[in-house]
Amino acid sequence: MRPSLKAGLKHSFSYLVPPTKTVPQLYTESPQLQAMPDVFATGFMVGLMEWTCVQLMEPHLDAGEGSLGVHIDVSHKSATPPGLTVTVDAECIEVRGPRARFKVVAHDGVDEIGTGTHERFIVTWDRFNRRIAAKLAKLQATSATGGADNPR
Repeated sequence: MRPSLKAGLKHSFSYLVPPTKTVPQLYTESPQLQAMPDVFATGFMVGLMEWTCVQLMEPHLDAGEGSLGVHIDVSHKSATPPGLTVTVDAECIEVRGPRARFKVVAHDGVDEIGTGTHERFIVTWDRFNRRIAAKLAKLQATSATGGADNPR
């Protein structure tokens, strides 16, 4: 991580909401979600907030680094139908070691639709991928022994 990642940095990102980002599209196998209105899903709004923060951080990370979302605390205050453009404004409000915290606000051109905070943890992808591979290997070993290595 470069020292240029610091509190006070701001970034905005706009996204035209397509019909594929509505509540029924969040988990298409869920009959309960299928019965809900075709409006921008909270899960997709959170993803858009994360995407904006990732864009803000990108020029301040070293080669091979990235970030993972580790905390989100947002409210979704207003429904947005497909066809409207949502703009997320992100501001870095704190950098503490490998953690960066952001204030995020989303607006659809009519209403403020969401606001809150988001935290990301900076990682090196090589190390992260090794940990995921080790986790999968542990699962495979447990499965191969019939779960004997996993007492509950």
